[in-house]
Amino acid sequence: MRILLVEDDPEQLEPLQVALAQVGHVVDGIADGETAQWLISEKDYDLLILDWMLPGISGVEICQKYRTMGKASPVLMLTAKDTTTDKVTGLDAGADDYLVKPVDVIELLARVRALGRRSPLWQGDILSLGDLNLDLSTMKLERQGITIELSVKEFQLLEYFLRHRGQVLTRGQLEQSIWEWGTEPESNAISTLVRRLRNRLKKVDAQDWIETIYGKGYRLSTKDKLAT
Repeated sequence: MRILLVEDDPEQLEPLQVALAQVGHVVDGIADGETAQWLISEKDYDLLILDWMLPGISGVEICQKYRTMGKASPVLMLTAKDTTTDKVTGLDAGADDYLVKPVDVIELLARVRALGRRSPLWQGDILSLGDLNLDLSTMKLERQGITIELSVKEFQLLEYFLRHRGQVLTRGQLEQSIWEWGTEPESNAISTLVRRLRNRLKKVDAQDWIETIYGKGYRLSTKDKLAT
């Protein structure tokens, strides 16, 4: 999933971002509400994780803005506020769930898994193409009884291909989709990553499923094409 994480305390933002990234999520970690409001207008997220107390624009205000834009992905509030009134305020603003600080990382990951299944962008715990399956919870691919472990970036690339099967995807699209906002991948990063993923797919005789469309980008073969 692509997640927007907004937390102004770097001692909390960094470990939460790392924990989410380690299990395969692409996480845009932001420290201020103004940037967060701009990002929700520019990008589609599977999940928002918002600190309630932010300088300037609060997490509650961001949540309200997000809902008025008509966007339906789940919102998880992080808050030191633990009264019933505060919880009602967050839920009335459009939040789906909340965690009280200090955040337990294991509980956070469990809440994220549960909320991810509510996202309108959710397609299931396992993405499949033909007899190839990608398990989103373990970051492993399986075909014909063979299971392959993927690195985080390999997993993110294959997940994106599977979510956009049959589409020609440019290098720019792929960079924006599997690298965090504000990062600058090297010029050959996508070519290198595609080569690494093809090497993984070669172990299950599926290396040719990722096609190079010269001058345009890459495409994951559709099931109908594979069957012909």
